Amino acid sequence: MAEITAASVKELRERTGAGMMDCKKALAENNGDMEASVDWLRAKGLAAAAKKAGRTAAEGLVGVAVEGTKGAVVEINSETDFVAKNEQFQDFVRNVSTLALQANGDVEALKSAGYPTGGTVEEKLTENIATIGENQSLRRTALLQVSEGVVVSYVHNAVAPGMGKIGVLVALESATSADALQTLGKQIAMHIAAANPLALDADGLDPAMLERERAIAIEKAKESGKPDNIVEKMVEGAMAKFRKENALLSQLFVMDNKTPVADVVSQAGKEAGSPITLKAFERFQLGEGIEKAESDFAAEVAAAAGVKKDEPVA
Repeated sequence: MAEITAASVKELRERTGAGMMDCKKALAENNGDMEASVDWLRAKGLAAAAKKAGRTAAEGLVGVAVEGTKGAVVEINSETDFVAKNEQFQDFVRNVSTLALQANGDVEALKSAGYPTGGTVEEKLTENIATIGENQSLRRTALLQVSEGVVVSYVHNAVAPGMGKIGVLVALESATSADALQTLGKQIAMHIAAANPLALDADGLDPAMLERERAIAIEKAKESGKPDNIVEKMVEGAMAKFRKENALLSQLFVMDNKTPVADVVSQAGKEAGSPITLKAFERFQLGEGIEKAESDFAAEVAAAAGVKKDEPVA
């Protein structure tokens, strides 16, 4: 059997919010496999949902820029939050966000783009690393564009205009005036920042993720001890709920918590006298998928287990 370390218990606890002993048991039951342990805890009802690839912990800034009918979003990372507050770093994020409008969502093309003060974006980034004295990286970018309508941007808790830790783009296609679309777009963008949908509609949800959710739902339903036909209905009910809660158009609008987003858009079109289509969205949260060690918490877990941080948990 794989060794269960305090560090692995810590990671599982961070990802699921389950108790330390439950996490230890889950790892033991699943031979130390982290993903299987997450699913085991969820199937047992000990974790509500898995967080995206660990804790959001990277520093830096997400920047957004909009021009006409297109908008871009970028994520630029730094080692510390101190650098994210640096005017030189913020100026770089601002310029790169604008340049991203021409990069078509291609991060390599963006790195090769000419920087306003000379050289390329990548060369300017290297220069910043040398002058600021801390490692930085241009991690990702995305672009949204409509043929007619608007792309609306929103930054949650902005630290400066157009940049912060969560950046959202919303693409609305319509012949309606831009001013009318801006209000709707900003409300939907705020909803996306808060609700974190995984896709525009149910058809856009990742098939592999749906299969994993179904496997968890089956295990949960079997725990009830009910007949197979009831178990099947429980599973289908759980999957319908998952699809509804994670697809933007079927989520309940955070402004009233009762109207599906699709109906909000439809009603806005009726009031404007011209159909409105919510074409796409992008949501960048700083550090998604990047894990950073939390040494104090790891030590706390190890102390509770009576071992050193990286020693096996008995």
